[in-house]
Amino acid sequence: MVQPMADFAYTQLLPLGADETEYRLFTRDGVSTQHAAGRTFLSVEPQVLRMLAAEAFADIAHLLRPAHLSQLARILRDPAASPNDRFVARDLLRNANIAAGGVLPMCQDTGTAIVMGKRGQRVLTDEDDQRHLARGIHDTYERLNLRYSQMAPLSMTEEVNTGTNLPAQIELNATSGDEYEFLFMAKGGGSANKSFLFQETKALLRPEKMRAFLEEKLRSLGTAACPPYHLAVVVGGTSAEHALKTAKLASAHYLDTLPDHGSPVGHGFRDLEWEQEIWEITRQLGLGAQFGGSYFCHDVRVVRLPRHGGSLPVALAVSCSADRQAKAKITREGVFLEQLEREPAAYLPETTDADLGTGEAVRVDLNRPMTEIRDQLAGLPVATRLSLSGPLVVARDIAHAKIAERLDAGEAMPDYLRDHPVYYAGPAKTPDGYASGSFGPTTAGRMDSYVERFQAAGGSLVMLAKGNRSGAVTESCKRHGGFYLGSIGGPAARLTEDCIRDVEVLEYPELDMEAVWRIEVEDFPAFVVVDDKGNDFFTDPTGPLLTIGSRS
Repeated sequence: MVQPMADFAYTQLLPLGADETEYRLFTRDGVSTQHAAGRTFLSVEPQVLRMLAAEAFADIAHLLRPAHLSQLARILRDPAASPNDRFVARDLLRNANIAAGGVLPMCQDTGTAIVMGKRGQRVLTDEDDQRHLARGIHDTYERLNLRYSQMAPLSMTEEVNTGTNLPAQIELNATSGDEYEFLFMAKGGGSANKSFLFQETKALLRPEKMRAFLEEKLRSLGTAACPPYHLAVVVGGTSAEHALKTAKLASAHYLDTLPDHGSPVGHGFRDLEWEQEIWEITRQLGLGAQFGGSYFCHDVRVVRLPRHGGSLPVALAVSCSADRQAKAKITREGVFLEQLEREPAAYLPETTDADLGTGEAVRVDLNRPMTEIRDQLAGLPVATRLSLSGPLVVARDIAHAKIAERLDAGEAMPDYLRDHPVYYAGPAKTPDGYASGSFGPTTAGRMDSYVERFQAAGGSLVMLAKGNRSGAVTESCKRHGGFYLGSIGGPAARLTEDCIRDVEVLEYPELDMEAVWRIEVEDFPAFVVVDDKGNDFFTDPTGPLLTIGSRS
């Protein structure tokens, strides 16, 4: 049977509507117009791209969109929000106020620099745009208190830190017109690791199957990437990579002006009904804003794309509580950058712990022997809120690998991991006058494979980080009398400003941020997530919440 051929009809895959972004004028310098062959061209000097990238990445390291801050404030006003939802929202708003000062970045993981550009074909440059944008990124990461996170492979198994946070991911596309448009993003490892692709079939395209599928996958996202999230779900795609890229753009609200319905020509569209339905699913998961409640997500974007008849990619992506992106454009009128909020204090009402319903946190003195610390934790139920004061040892991926090598060689567990709780973290650069740079928690799951071995050797018996752990960690804590404490993911600047009093390198100084550190903390917030009896908050996020704040 021969299929009838339809008439030619063209559509963009992602046809966007009018741009309603509020911009601020950055500069008019370096931009001019030229006329040739009856057409007008926009001429952009190289320094404009360099300066724009530098300014954009400085902004998004310290400032958030007004809409994001409004969503955090909404949690505080919502009587249905859990005490944990409100506690986390307040901490994130306090963090935003500190970061807006321009000294401490909002998150210690200042991210991979990502630039997406759409260059009109009547825009003239010196044709080395990627180099100029990369130089601007380099300028900002060198000048500000930002962390270098990019690793250069020397071989399949050997890496070195580039020391510049380059290379950046820069993708420039040609389009019509005489304007140059950009989306600048800083993507930390935690939220990037929560991008997923599932290759499904048409059988999924039934409401009951879709709901069950999404509930399972959303629960598996966990809280390691610092919710509340901006969640994106993409169903379909002309390729797997297109589905994933669309999900990333949707999580940044870049695709908000897509049409809200499909058509026979095959463009993508937002499905508003499924956005509401999936948001309701996230509210029922019980995970909430990191430690229980209904605010697992601020919002949901669902994009339906055309697909090959034999393929149905489904992509998930999140933007975390460090919601770092800004749009920009270069036009005949000048260079414009998205207006982010410079006065976030307006979103933070005067609240107290009593207003938030969290009660008093249990104070834990870390200056005592480890046996006494563990005895106190053993008497507290999972989900109890804590206030930690005293010394912590900081170690993460590379330090754990080096300590494992020492155990392999028959050496003993270092005393510092026996005598103190271990905090999984890596600091950003330290500003003048501060004890440390932004110093928030790292995703705990990355260290899961070390826990059983380290605890059996007497180390890592109290661990502190963000997100959920594997069942193997719960079993190890039960076997060896260990505990995993959850720290709020996201407020790295607030923790540095309010809680970290002293920092010194204990071992492996050559590893820079990956070194083993000793830090002194005061009133550092945490929760009991896994205890020595095999209880894990994340396996039953709705039950233990009733105990929060009930002990003092």
